[in-house]
Amino acid sequence: MRLVFMGTPEFSVTVLDALIDAGHEIVSVYTQPPRPAGRGKKDRPTPVHLAAEAMGLDVRHPRSLRGQEEREAFADLNADAAVVVAYGLILPQAVLDAPRLGCFNIHASLLPRWRGAAPIQRAIMAGDAESGVCIMQMEAGLDTGPVLMREATPLTPHDTAATLHDRLADIGARLMVDALARLPDLTPAPQPEDGVTYAAKIDKAEARIDWTRPAIEVDRQIRGLSPFPGAWTTHGGKRLKLHLSALTDGHGSPGTALDDALTIACGDGAIRLIRLQREGRGVQDADEFLRGHPICTADRLGE
Repeated sequence: MRLVFMGTPEFSVTVLDALIDAGHEIVSVYTQPPRPAGRGKKDRPTPVHLAAEAMGLDVRHPRSLRGQEEREAFADLNADAAVVVAYGLILPQAVLDAPRLGCFNIHASLLPRWRGAAPIQRAIMAGDAESGVCIMQMEAGLDTGPVLMREATPLTPHDTAATLHDRLADIGARLMVDALARLPDLTPAPQPEDGVTYAAKIDKAEARIDWTRPAIEVDRQIRGLSPFPGAWTTHGGKRLKLHLSALTDGHGSPGTALDDALTIACGDGAIRLIRLQREGRGVQDADEFLRGHPICTADRLGE
């Protein structure tokens, strides 16, 4: 097919690669504009932008698709379909209607649960038993379109946003290739009205750990926000970003180290810190971290 691809983060690159490997013609790639990043605050292209340029594809990064000129430019591509994966811009109805077969979205949740911006993080933070991917025919509402295909995957106590991201990207790429090949035989199923939840964008204020919360909630917060923006606390006046934890036995004053091996008391129960990062340093496993920065029994985090 002649496809327009619309995506921005690394999650989307996996899908773009799969579409090309499947033999589809990518007539243009739409992505978010370069934005200031890093210490120098220089404009940095998105992962999709960099990948598409390396493949020699046409790349476009309008700030909006609402203008007449942009809508006409999109329609002039004469695409069979558009594949949209974490693009980040609202598609006006004129854009949705332009491809011959419509616009199809890969959404990283089991719709209608977790419509919106951060379904991967929210699923882990909420303690969901499973997540998954839906291939959705797009319409004007926020992730409200009918679903063509879906596939679930169980969530484990070891999953982080990073591990789930990679697993869902692979599932989504495979499902989208399959869906495009089977479009004439697929019947879009309207989403049920029951079970709708919204995955609001992660606010940085959510990243600071409140040790008075139950251990199960703190553990989900750490894993759901790893690696970005990263749940954090403090020790000795320095910020500690926590990347992986596990539930364990223990009771004590919230935020207090119960041993010399990073067992930390919460409001109910305790967690063991497995991977963490001191301010200005790289991510380290617990043993390596403790050799250079011991946290001893009765030390208190978060003060």
